[in-house]
Amino acid sequence: MSIYAEGFKTCFKIGLFTLGGGYAMIPIMQHEIVEKHKWLSEEDFIDIISLSQALPGIFAVNMSIYVGHKLKGLLGAILFALGMILPSFTIILLIALCFHNYSQWHWLEAIFKGIRPAVVALIAVPCVKMWKTANIKLTTIWVPVLTAVLIWLVGISPVWIIVAVVAGTFLYGFVSKLDDEKEDKL
Repeated sequence: MSIYAEGFKTCFKIGLFTLGGGYAMIPIMQHEIVEKHKWLSEEDFIDIISLSQALPGIFAVNMSIYVGHKLKGLLGAILFALGMILPSFTIILLIALCFHNYSQWHWLEAIFKGIRPAVVALIAVPCVKMWKTANIKLTTIWVPVLTAVLIWLVGISPVWIIVAVVAGTFLYGFVSKLDDEKEDKL
């Protein structure tokens, strides 16, 4: 099977069998992309998670576009994205066409409420894996803790935190370059 067909099929399967949105897809995507197909390393996968979160758009689609583009360029990006989008689009279309007939069924609402704790677990598992891979230590633990506090308790938009991190990274690089130039002159 060609990489185009394999990528489309893999993304279609991920999109079809994942409940709870992009974050709940992370463990399945990690298994398929890193472990099964070995299209990316664990470190690259964590990097695309960060990048996909920072970009506008649907998280899982951003990830599929990145993987498809890395493997097979523009056509790969399009096919991987279509594979990720089509299941959700089709299911939502069917629900929209039929839901008004079934909206009074209380057992359907109970099913959706029952799925919520499973989605939380699906999100927690990749967080723990990323924690291990990111090599967070006692000296760097303050970064995710401070970020969580600023977003959750203080109410700062994640956009401003991303802007601050990018600005800080550039500033750190600039200062490091100046220090290197000083050392070279000595």
